[in-house]
Amino acid sequence: MPSAPTLSIIVPLYNEEDNVGELQGQVGAALSGRDYELILVDDGSTDATVARVMLDGRTQLIEFAANAGQSAAMYAGLMAARGAVLVTLDGDLQNDPADIPALIARLDEGWDLVCGYRANRKDTAFKRWQSRIANAVRSRFVGDHVRDTGCTLKVMRRECRESLLPFNGMHRFIPALVGAMGYRVTEMPVNHRPRVHGASKYGFGNRALRATLDMFGVRWLNSRRVRIRCKESAFPS
Repeated sequence: MPSAPTLSIIVPLYNEEDNVGELQGQVGAALSGRDYELILVDDGSTDATVARVMLDGRTQLIEFAANAGQSAAMYAGLMAARGAVLVTLDGDLQNDPADIPALIARLDEGWDLVCGYRANRKDTAFKRWQSRIANAVRSRFVGDHVRDTGCTLKVMRRECRESLLPFNGMHRFIPALVGAMGYRVTEMPVNHRPRVHGASKYGFGNRALRATLDMFGVRWLNSRRVRIRCKESAFPS
């Protein structure tokens, strides 16, 4: 294996045939001169997404045999990543790769996880309304103090991924899971663009009840988390 890169960019994909090529180009432009790998996780696409991926020395493609969901794809990509800094990004081009360097810079301030939030969302009024309510309820209930976990664009130190567990809905609770293990979490505004190609794969009806049940599960889990700290003398010199 080649030496580990500094950055790993993880992108879940599901039926994004008209976006994946442009996505790769934008990531390359945003990270020009940086040492990075791009991990694309195809979540059982039924269109030409896989065929349109441009494989090169930086790009790794993970193909699921069947659709397993956004959380599964994101978790698989995070676990496969070799970089010291991990970046998660949507595959629909609504997240702007040009925001990545600014989020990475926040790590130098001592933060472990930096979450983007969509300050000016390019979605329908109903979608913005339901998201605002869901985020407010979730943030208060699980105590993550993050206003927009629906924004996939996040940057974290590699060690933060050990806080995560593979379950459906995990991607909405990354700040809560990471923060519960003592890592420092912050957020900053990022650009949000209208979807040009393809259609949203997730709607209010197919996630509201599951997200509510997940909140109870995550709150219980975090209340039972065990953090182990050893004295320095416990380790041989």
